[in-house]
Amino acid sequence: MTQSNSSGAETAANGASLFTLPEPLVFRSGAELAGVQLAYETFGTLASDKSNAVLICHALTGDSHVATSTRDGQEKPGWWDEYVGPGKPVDTNRFFVICSNILGSCYGSTGPASLNPATGEPYGLDFPVVTITDMVRAQRELVRHFGITRLCAVLGGSLGGMQVLEWAARYPEMVAAAVPIATTTRHSAQAIAFNEVARQSVISDPNWKQGGYYGGPAPDLGLAVARMIGHITYLSDESMHVKFGRNLQNREHLSFNFETDFQVESYLHHQGRKFVQRFDANSFLYVTKAADYFDLELEKPESYAAQAFAASDARFLVISFTSDWLYPSYQSKGLVAHLQRTGRDVSFCDITEKWGHDAFLLPNNHFADILGGFFRHVR
Repeated sequence: MTQSNSSGAETAANGASLFTLPEPLVFRSGAELAGVQLAYETFGTLASDKSNAVLICHALTGDSHVATSTRDGQEKPGWWDEYVGPGKPVDTNRFFVICSNILGSCYGSTGPASLNPATGEPYGLDFPVVTITDMVRAQRELVRHFGITRLCAVLGGSLGGMQVLEWAARYPEMVAAAVPIATTTRHSAQAIAFNEVARQSVISDPNWKQGGYYGGPAPDLGLAVARMIGHITYLSDESMHVKFGRNLQNREHLSFNFETDFQVESYLHHQGRKFVQRFDANSFLYVTKAADYFDLELEKPESYAAQAFAASDARFLVISFTSDWLYPSYQSKGLVAHLQRTGRDVSFCDITEKWGHDAFLLPNNHFADILGGFFRHVR
């Protein structure tokens, strides 16, 4: 759903601005789609010479609202408010920050829930399979729309970190600094396995109807279970022990049936219920598949990424978390070793933290100091 703001510019239903790509987008699969739109938001002021732009890439089910802004006279918090804003590590008094919703998602950018102009109905599975490459190609068009030829930095965590690496490999001339956080250069078999189980949960829901559920009951049960599966991978054994242990939920004794006995069970059910209220099931299939397809093939000297990293002049800051078992620290260390072998300017921080993969989204003074210290030298 789109609307126009007071200036006549097109906006998404969530208030983000909409950018329409000027040319049809050719996907990595060979498919071609015209009229592709990205929902985006900006924070701070673009310098007259357009030299202070920073692109932030969000994670799997995130959106463009990375930092607090005022809408309709009310402040709306952003998903990374700890780290982006005036006087914060990514200081919007200095930088012009851009964040766009990824292609294939459901927060304003074109995806399977968008209307197909040829039919007047949602694309559903007629939407092309999306890769990280396609997402970044679309983002590049948005950046060029602002007249920006080089970004001060590109940063993001998880799936956002994959986009950062794709930016640095695909368009090295446009990236002065790259900050991939809690991410990987290629999805492991374990990560693919978790995503496939989650996708099968959606696909097995009778309401999915081969992706044609729009206008009727959505596959909420399947999507909720998929989110429960994924959410486990975002935590860690220690964090679940600290948060829940074996504590019972609203009872003093075991039920001896299949009701929800434990707090951790109740928590996962809650996460599943929340998720189906905000995310599209088909989009979930598409964005998880994009993550699975991601592979920079750095072990191959002839790969585009290996060659680009060897020639890039970008500064890299690679950050991982010791308790992240979705994208363990050894995967970031492998990236760092490759960058060092090619003589790149790379810093690496493996932060000791118990909260698992999602640690990059949570308040953390050490993380803030590392980001802030790096960005003080970003130009």
